[in-house]
Amino acid sequence: MLLAIAALLIGFSLGIFSSGGSILTVPVLVYLVGHDPKVAIASSLLVVGSISLVSSAINIRNSTICWHYVLLFGLPSMTGMVLGAFFANFVSGTIQLLSFGLVMLFAVKTMWESKTTQEHHQLKRSNVLLALDGTVIGIVTGFVGVGGGFLIVPALVLLAGLPFVKAAATGLVIISLNSFVGFVKYQSVLETHSLSLDWNLLAIVIITGVIGSICGQTLATKLPQQILRKGFSFFLLIMAVFIIYKSTLKLFG
Repeated sequence: MLLAIAALLIGFSLGIFSSGGSILTVPVLVYLVGHDPKVAIASSLLVVGSISLVSSAINIRNSTICWHYVLLFGLPSMTGMVLGAFFANFVSGTIQLLSFGLVMLFAVKTMWESKTTQEHHQLKRSNVLLALDGTVIGIVTGFVGVGGGFLIVPALVLLAGLPFVKAAATGLVIISLNSFVGFVKYQSVLETHSLSLDWNLLAIVIITGVIGSICGQTLATKLPQQILRKGFSFFLLIMAVFIIYKSTLKLFG
């Protein structure tokens, strides 16, 4: 029951914010289910990729995806994702979780300040710089094992100048691509550490998460976005502090 509720929240987060999927999935699988961190990271990529793919199908119907930026920003991001997952071979799951918590803190800052930043600090980046931005974000998200929506969506708003609705829809496609590429790459990470996935559990989380995502997309246009984002930021802050605390204890305890 707790897992089903958590999966609904994961999908709901992706539906409303186009972010937060992996940020919620990894802690759920590590601390609620008891998975090894590397298994949780690989599993979260498949979960987030699948949910984002279904959500993107709805956005395709609504014509809210900017395919130009899927190619310009998304393809370099996928390349970076592979590099980040490769680097993950050389560190422990605890280091990845600690890095994950630190990235979550950055996500809190980004989401909390999103309105002000969007209104006052939009930059007009060249195509080359946007591609480089995508590569860097891909490396970071690949290393810590997240879809990267909390970095990708703000980047599309701030650096590409897209309206939030289009940035969120475009970001979901990129998240889906990144997640599937990262998942494939992480198979070698799992093999290196003699780990395997729980496919039955993954199926439950994905199906329940898709339901949550559809509900989130339905409500996204009816609820005050700024209040939702700040509420979600507060939740992320609590999770980030918890993960950093647990990882630090394990690392130095």
